[in-house]
Amino acid sequence: MALVHEFENSGNWLFKRRSWLPVFMVVAGLVMMYLGNRQAILFDLRDEMIFLGISVFGQLIRIITVGFAPKNTSGRNTTGGQIADELNVTGVYSLVRHPLYLGNFFMWLGPVLFLRSAWFTVVFFLVYWLYYERIMFAEEQYLRRKFGESYDKWAEKVSSFIPFSIRFIRPKLPFSFKNVLKREYNSFINIFLIFIILDVFRNYFLSERIYFTEIWLWLFAGAGALWALIRSIHKYTRWLEVEGR
Repeated sequence: MALVHEFENSGNWLFKRRSWLPVFMVVAGLVMMYLGNRQAILFDLRDEMIFLGISVFGQLIRIITVGFAPKNTSGRNTTGGQIADELNVTGVYSLVRHPLYLGNFFMWLGPVLFLRSAWFTVVFFLVYWLYYERIMFAEEQYLRRKFGESYDKWAEKVSSFIPFSIRFIRPKLPFSFKNVLKREYNSFINIFLIFIILDVFRNYFLSERIYFTEIWLWLFAGAGALWALIRSIHKYTRWLEVEGR
């Protein structure tokens, strides 16, 4: 098999199993906390709110991206394969070709920094890049085949992951708050779920008692209540349905 086809096949395979990466990173982080310097992970409100802020910043990137995105764009995958009715080149996509993965990176960087380990942070950078590089390659191959020269011209001007250009093009569609709620409520709660898992294991490793730090418990409870409300609206009503999104 040619290397280009191997990269594309492995990228599609990894995309369908991309939920494995969060599980792997959480388990690896817990092992690192258990084996590492436990005094380094003592609760520090300022630092941990900074870590949370980094994750929320990543969520904000996803919110801006999803809020302006038309339906069936950006090579979204389904069980039947990738879907892209049009090439999205405005909004955040005029700055970077894979803004959702950029948002994911910051969302995961927060919990990684929670561990206060320089070497684990470096490992995360490497694993994240190797993992998502294949996924991005597979998506770009699909878009190149479908949109041809239009895609190549866009890709020449816009970087794949790090936005080096500030030539912003206004989105064609208005921001859809409903679309954000419909598509992002799970990723939002996952931020707080991961932090509270790290918190309870940190506390157990330090004191051999299972308990939650109060601030993390309240944050998770608030995020959980919001998640339950949005999920109920999504499941039992059509209020979050937006035409063309």
